[in-house]
Amino acid sequence: MPGGRLTQQERQQIALGLADGLAYAEIARRLDRPTSTVTREVMRNGGPTAYRADLAHRATEHRAHRRRPATPKGAEAPPQPYGRDAEAVRAYEEQFTTLLMRQGLPKMTSAVLTCLFTTDSGSLTAAELVQRLQVSPASISKAVTFLEGQGLVRRERDERRRERYIADSDVWYQSMVASARANIEFAATAREGVRVLGADTPAAARLENIARFVDFVAESITRAAEQARDVLHTKTDPPADPTP
Repeated sequence: MPGGRLTQQERQQIALGLADGLAYAEIARRLDRPTSTVTREVMRNGGPTAYRADLAHRATEHRAHRRRPATPKGAEAPPQPYGRDAEAVRAYEEQFTTLLMRQGLPKMTSAVLTCLFTTDSGSLTAAELVQRLQVSPASISKAVTFLEGQGLVRRERDERRRERYIADSDVWYQSMVASARANIEFAATAREGVRVLGADTPAAARLENIARFVDFVAESITRAAEQARDVLHTKTDPPADPTP
């Protein structure tokens, strides 16, 4: 299996594979590269819909010429539990962070939430987040404050009186319910337009149809979220951690 950085020709093959709708694993097989290498390359350079081989190559060359700061003492990545592939984990975390950014979250906020979702404990201290993301404590504090305001994380003190940030199992339920409420508000505003523009006008008819559609979707989301909420609290026995 070849090592080292991807060549420009390999990046062009990745771009062609994405255009043909190939999965990352298939592209990687054709390049004789690990799937994690292709995944990380694509997600670092615009994602599957915006990846450009020439831009990705120039960006990599630019990063290679920048002086890398020395790694702070104690900043080494901890051993991965459960026999996980550290390279694959990093690639997945980048993929998840990129997805959250596309959904509207700031980059640092997305990175913090990804850390909380992918850590086995489901909680981290500010110091642990600083170490994992190699950013300032102020950046972590700002991101956590935003996430807490959105109901996506909560804080609590552990036995050592350290403040821990926790991604609750109820995060997705609360997110879905908030989305449904926003849709209901949108539908109400659309119907206000019907009154203002006149019920018999084409614009009002369009707004009424939008309101009916959004109402139906909001009701469906709320009902589905209530029915599926128990899934978030289903307990499964994790495999034993073989890491000594």
